[in-house]
Parts: sequence; structure tokens; C-alpha cells
Amino acid sequence: MKRPCVYILVNRPHGTFYVGVTGDLHTRMAEHDQGLIDGFTKRYGIKTLVYYELHETFDAAIKREKLLKRWNRVWKIRLIENMNPEWRNLYDTGTGEIAFGPADVERLSSEPEPLCDMPRSPPARG
Repeated sequence: MKRPCVYILVNRPHGTFYVGVTGDLHTRMAEHDQGLIDGFTKRYGIKTLVYYELHETFDAAIKREKLLKRWNRVWKIRLIENMNPEWRNLYDTGTGEIAFGPADVERLSSEPEPLCDMPRSPPARG
């Protein structure tokens, strides 16, 4: 999947979060899964993909990543649970496939909405 993407990883449901941005989610997830990226995610065993959203440009993805990093824990949990209530791993470690996430389905079925205009707003309740 070569497209700007913001993603959220956890080490377990409601555990430690990591918010990142990449242009190739498949490759980045393989790196996280195999422990090839030194630092925070490797140290805390954070490699379960629970949320991602695709963006048209890297600028938009980076703005969204910075916004999500400022969000408090409850807002991030609500965002994840609105799209992935079971906290299932959207990355298949056996095949390397990424599940077509509910965030993508929602975006394709509705008009695009600005994601970065509200700097401290929580996700909408479902």
C-alpha cells in the first residue's frame, strides 16, 4: 500500500499506543512485526495494527499524525473502537496483508471531511 498513511499500533488492547506515519504501510508493518525498527515500539513490543487512515498527501498525513499524538488517551480509544471495536490486528503476520479497514470504507462512502481543522477535538461518538 504505497500511499501516505497514519496508523496506530498497540502492544495489547487498551495498552501502550504508538502513532506513526508512513508511505508504505505493508513494509512498515513488516518492519514493526519483525522488530527491525529500534526504539519505542521495539522496546515495548508494540506491533498490533488497530487503526489506520489513508491520506492524499504526506502533508495531510503528517498534520493528522501530529494531531492524534496530541489527543488524550480516551479520544484515541474512542477513535479505535469506532473503527475496530474488537481491537483485532489489521495486519496479517502470516501473509503480510493489511485488512481493508473500516476507516477506508467510511471514507469511500462519504464526502471527504477535513481532518486537521480542529486541533484538539475528540473523535465523534458513533
